[in-house]
Amino acid sequence: MTQNPPGPGDEAEELHARAGSLSDHISQNIENVVALRQQEWETISPSQRRLERVSRFVARPLYLVGILSLSGLWMLLNAGATLLHRRAVDPPPFGWLELTLSFVALLTTTVVLIAQNRQTKLEQQRADLDLQLNLLTEQKVTKVIHLLEELRRDLPMVKDRHDPQAVVLQEGANTEQVVSALRDVASKERGNKRGE
Repeated sequence: MTQNPPGPGDEAEELHARAGSLSDHISQNIENVVALRQQEWETISPSQRRLERVSRFVARPLYLVGILSLSGLWMLLNAGATLLHRRAVDPPPFGWLELTLSFVALLTTTVVLIAQNRQTKLEQQRADLDLQLNLLTEQKVTKVIHLLEELRRDLPMVKDRHDPQAVVLQEGANTEQVVSALRDVASKERGNKRGE
């Protein structure tokens, strides 16, 4: 009896079990992540789910060992039949084996690429979510610094002083400038590599 590779539901149960010993807000975050993964899993079609299972199987060392073992056995049986002057199904140079392995390689590559394409889409969605949360966090931290500076100026018992770093941190990050600077650095690095 073969077991299917673990799916997101099994991983969700494990995460949920671990969350039981954590604080409430961390447990809530973990439950949110589990719910997000479950939603992602439920939105894919049954055929895509089967492909995901096949892809997980193909990614295991057992798959490689199986192919190597079957290929070795095929060559051994057919070469042995030739040596024993019997009719071999696929005598050396093993044309049928080569054709079969090419077909298996084509199927394996296609299954992996389909699964990888879906994973890439999920990673892009998660990267977009991370970016949104990072921008929101940056805005909140900027506001907190602004409020702290305002509070420091308003409290009579706190000595009022000019803090240039706090002034800079009160300004929100301009994402367009950051992206532009990153592009400039990347283009300079490409130029330096070409010049070497």
